[in-house]
Amino acid sequence: MGFVLDASVSACWALDDEEDTIADVALDRSDVEEIVVPSLWWFEIRNILIVAERRKRLTVATTDAFLRSIRRLKLSIDQAPEEKDVILLARRHGLTVYDSGYLELALREGLALATLDKRLAAAAEAEGVRLIG
Repeated sequence: MGFVLDASVSACWALDDEEDTIADVALDRSDVEEIVVPSLWWFEIRNILIVAERRKRLTVATTDAFLRSIRRLKLSIDQAPEEKDVILLARRHGLTVYDSGYLELALREGLALATLDKRLAAAAEAEGVRLIG
């Protein structure tokens, strides 16, 4: 079936000092299911990695290894958000436009959402979106 993956879960995968059951479940599911992300995810995850390098949480080598590992995932990058729905969801739930982009994608595609963000998870539940974990 597949699921929408947000950057918070991806960051948990990348950073050895972070652990979460939701991230573990999403990683297990990624072995057999397609992952769908909005186009902003590409930038978000790379920014997280660079900031982690600056804070000495990652090395260049571990960043490069992580980027190679995510290339092996069944990952689809969505390029076509519904602008009016993204804005509506941000307003309705007090989300950033970035977070509402993940929610809009999950709603539009009828997919579950993997997130560690409590506000985004609450908005997803309010909208009837299944959550991973």
